[in-house]
Amino acid sequence: MQTVNIHEAKTQLSKLIEQAVQGESFIIAKAGKPMVKVTKIDAPEAGSKKRLGFMTGQISTPKDFDEMGKAEIAKLFGVE
Repeated sequence: MQTVNIHEAKTQLSKLIEQAVQGESFIIAKAGKPMVKVTKIDAPEAGSKKRLGFMTGQISTPKDFDEMGKAEIAKLFGVE
């Protein structure tokens, strides 16, 4: 595994990231002391997200939704 210092990592970041994406992890060191390991992450497969709107037409909101509990809430805040 390749070890690079911070300055080298800054100047060659694009190249190093491309290597990591290809599976070649590397370590960034400061004054010769290893600080972090950079490695590829596995992205979720396309289409694995949940579908929005999958219950369309199966759930409804009451027309007075924004008025529900209004009196009780007013009473809690001392407004009547």
